Amino acid sequence: MQLSHEALLTAYRSMVTIRRFEERVQEEFSKGGIPGFVHLYAGQEASAVGVCSHLGPRDYIASTHRGHGHSIAKGCDVTGMMLELFAKQGGLCGGKGGSMHIADLDQGMLGANGIVGGGPPLVIGAALTAKTLRTGNVAVSFTGDGGSNQGTTFEAMNMAVVLQLPAIFVFENNGYGEYTAASYAVGCHDIAGRAAGFGMPAVKANGDDFFDVHEAAREAIERARGGGGPSAIEVNTCRFYGHHSGDAQLYRGKDEVKRLRDERDCLKHFRRRVTEAGLLDAHQLDEVDTGVANLIEQAVVAARAGEPPQSGALLTDVYVSY
Repeated sequence: MQLSHEALLTAYRSMVTIRRFEERVQEEFSKGGIPGFVHLYAGQEASAVGVCSHLGPRDYIASTHRGHGHSIAKGCDVTGMMLELFAKQGGLCGGKGGSMHIADLDQGMLGANGIVGGGPPLVIGAALTAKTLRTGNVAVSFTGDGGSNQGTTFEAMNMAVVLQLPAIFVFENNGYGEYTAASYAVGCHDIAGRAAGFGMPAVKANGDDFFDVHEAAREAIERARGGGGPSAIEVNTCRFYGHHSGDAQLYRGKDEVKRLRDERDCLKHFRRRVTEAGLLDAHQLDEVDTGVANLIEQAVVAARAGEPPQSGALLTDVYVSY
């Protein structure tokens, strides 16, 4: 499916925004401006954007501890996200959730999640609601290769098949679950094949190629909206940073990250493909780069100047009365 000129620019803008956001978060965290831990998504942009390009505000996603990229791809406000990471008022969660709990229900972002394998059960609830109310919406869980081994994930996939829910399970296989290689920790060495064993269509997609992910997601999401039940997509991707910011990455091979940046950068691949095909020109992409750089700078300035939550906010947003 050929994307329009505007759709291509939008996709590139989203991927660049994720990359520059994460690079700046790394910089600000290293300076001590961001409390807690951060887990960066740089390198995996084509996965989040390729999937979320097909989603609207009333569709839902659930994320992982590495949630900034999914949030941006789903349409969350970048300044609100930066304020949240800096623990300031005006953040998406009032400055009280931080990186691993960032969420925006108005955009269908059910939240980053510090619990490994915590997202798929949430997506089952959202997908069951969509089916029961016949809204035509879908729910997508993003899970890592480590989370793909969790019992919560298995139970969620089984229930999605049994109830024929409009759920899509996206497994982002970046090669490592924390510090352990997926080649060791995933016994079957085939996450998509294991998902297919639950009785749903399951495919692999090249996470270095936005267009490959986009097409795989289109098929799965259209199937779900049409009542065809759940699907799984294993996205083979890579992360450019460690498990968390500050990870010494002693478990990675010599020059591994350099090689990944040289050979598997999804932004480089996107630029080359659209310019060689004459779909976009380099000047247009450069303008996007400049606009995104300004956006991120403005977000950081606002976050540095923001005020922390007042002490009276400590006990708010803890319980919801139904």
